[in-house]
Amino acid sequence: MSPRPSASAAPEGGGGASTSRSVPTARSTPLQVIHILGNFARIWSVYSLYNYLSSSGDSMVGFIFSCLVPASVIFLALQKPWKGRPLPNTQVVPTVINGGILALYFVLWGKGLLACGPLVALLAEYAGAVLGVLSAALYGRKVNIWKKIGGLAAMLVAYYLLGNGWATRTHSPLYSFGSESLEKGTQVIGMKEMVVPLTAGILSALRRVLARRVSLKNQLKRRLHAINVASATCFLFPFAMWDTILGSASDSIVKLQFPSWAYLSTVLFGMVLIFYVDNVAEEKLHLVFSSPRHLMVSTGCIIVLEILYKMDFSLLGFLLCSVILGFGIFEATSLERSKKSPLEAHELSNGSFHNQLPISALPS
Repeated sequence: MSPRPSASAAPEGGGGASTSRSVPTARSTPLQVIHILGNFARIWSVYSLYNYLSSSGDSMVGFIFSCLVPASVIFLALQKPWKGRPLPNTQVVPTVINGGILALYFVLWGKGLLACGPLVALLAEYAGAVLGVLSAALYGRKVNIWKKIGGLAAMLVAYYLLGNGWATRTHSPLYSFGSESLEKGTQVIGMKEMVVPLTAGILSALRRVLARRVSLKNQLKRRLHAINVASATCFLFPFAMWDTILGSASDSIVKLQFPSWAYLSTVLFGMVLIFYVDNVAEEKLHLVFSSPRHLMVSTGCIIVLEILYKMDFSLLGFLLCSVILGFGIFEATSLERSKKSPLEAHELSNGSFHNQLPISALPS
């Protein structure tokens, strides 16, 4: 009786761990390329959206709503949540409520994009890693709590430097070459304006946490995401109408009916494609959003687009902020890696271990 359990346990402990380490090297290379290209397309759509709205003066909330409408139609047409096994209310109701969080995220993210620029708005999305520190302080083990607090402090330093213009050529003390003047320099953002995009980043992470806790199955997660986006569209409708009618030019509604590159790229790349790309990266590459690896990909894409769009950009200052932010995320989301296998550490960081505790460590 004893040899059979040991034989069946071998693939899980020894062989399973070795195969999980070997998979992300060779067979996942096309998936890594898809992940990089998908994130580049999404970040490109953010820069296009910023350039369009900063020059046109259209309502940000109205524009986001007009993008959510076709995105929700696409998700509903692709996933067809009304077909197949009926979804229980225990999954539909939290998903609808999660749509309200998604709508609030889009509002704050859009306001932060216009106030702080695309670079800061994109890096502020990684502020959701603070949920890892919060969950460790409330529900997790106290062994690495000071390590997580140190990671949180490093993240705050990175965002403080970003808020004081260290990533811009105008205000960065690290930009010492090039004497030609800029046509349009940027002003220092300040930490008060940074609160809006940072709050949006935390809400985005909270939305992903709730989505994972409702369902971890890939197919069911996609069906629920279609309901999530449709719910966010309904939540955002009254605010979009109010902001469009009272806060913008009278012809802004007519403008939004004519698709532009900013509109098409936001719908296709910024909302639809990026969901499937991040979903594949999470399922196949074990690459979650708020992770140093994901930040590395975004950093490379931001550098390319900052140069192409000729933004007020300091490469050395931006790299310094990104390195500090990546170190902070690594420490804030760290686990006891020495006592756990890589697969267990990954699943715990994603919140995939339902059997560990009634409330396990929140993913970032």
